Amino acid sequence: MITVSKEDYLKSILEAESEGETVIAARLADLLKVSPPAVTMALRRLKKDGLVRVQADGQIRLTAAGRKIARKLTLRHHLIERMLSEVFGMEWWKTHDEAERLEHAVSPDFEAKLLAKLGSGTACPHGNLSELESPASRRRRGLVLLADAEPGQYYSVASIYERDRHLLEFLEARGVRPAAKLRLIARNYDQTLSLNTTAGNVSLGRAAAERVWVAPLPRTN
Repeated sequence: MITVSKEDYLKSILEAESEGETVIAARLADLLKVSPPAVTMALRRLKKDGLVRVQADGQIRLTAAGRKIARKLTLRHHLIERMLSEVFGMEWWKTHDEAERLEHAVSPDFEAKLLAKLGSGTACPHGNLSELESPASRRRRGLVLLADAEPGQYYSVASIYERDRHLLEFLEARGVRPAAKLRLIARNYDQTLSLNTTAGNVSLGRAAAERVWVAPLPRTN
């Protein structure tokens, strides 16, 4: 029996892997906002079900069966986010939390209807694809982290880390949203970035800039 709790653990492991993180019990506790003992008990059940492996160094890996379940839930989450945005016009920075609440209630039939209506291959409102990408995969597509962007260059926001509502609202207020155009004015001594966006000239700290992937735009004379 795959419970909602087990699905959440599996999806969190897959999401953390896609961000290039080493997944250990303490990181899962932080991601899921649960206690370390709760993680220990959950991992024991997931191991018993053959869904995860815990290596000698404490690193947690999904088995093929666990990865299949996590990918299915990730696709469902992606479709719900797109439905909320494309069909109902929900603001991009609200869709993740709403999809988190709805994803476990979607039946296979409704999931198939969503896929037929929305189609595949389109990014979610945060610019992320249904098949989670690693940082290396994004770089192969020509994307760079805003934190590593070149001063004086113009960029288009390609995708944003979506699992932090406060971050999303913070970025929205500063004109940093998917598909938005911006220019990096300067990288400052205190590690903040000076940007020009539709909100005007704004400042962004490195922690936030490391959550935003951008695509360089052609230079204009």
